[in-house]
Amino acid sequence: MGFFSAARQGRKDDAELGKGLWRRAHDRFQRGLDRFHQVLEGVEDDQLYGELLEIANELAGLLERVRLVCMEAQRRSPNEGLDIPVDLAGVHRALSKAGNSLATTAEAAAMLRLAAGPVPVGAASVRRRAESVFQQVADAERHLDEEGSGQRQADIPG
Repeated sequence: MGFFSAARQGRKDDAELGKGLWRRAHDRFQRGLDRFHQVLEGVEDDQLYGELLEIANELAGLLERVRLVCMEAQRRSPNEGLDIPVDLAGVHRALSKAGNSLATTAEAAAMLRLAAGPVPVGAASVRRRAESVFQQVADAERHLDEEGSGQRQADIPG
């Protein structure tokens, strides 16, 4: 990405995600993905590389979902600081857990890369950790839907 492309993307991110809590959650997830892909560069075993690449691609597919959650959260509760809005605390908690789990998934992949000799179970440990990332992103989406539907229910006279 060139200088002007990066600057343009930064302005777009500022507009869509703000400069606070939701931008930080998105960027942390993106850094975790970048780290996972960096780990792949050092994998010499072709079979392990293939397994890890599949997991990396599946995790990369989550980035757009995380971005959409963060954009909607920013729209509902604009945030330029680090204060967690009470009505979206569940969303933030799930996104934080997803970022942490993604970091530990990349760490597990790095440990496999450093293993001496063939790895008998392949990337099973990395796959298990990745499953928690998928679950936590789904939890963030669910919290966003629940908290949004709760607001709509309160707006309906009755």
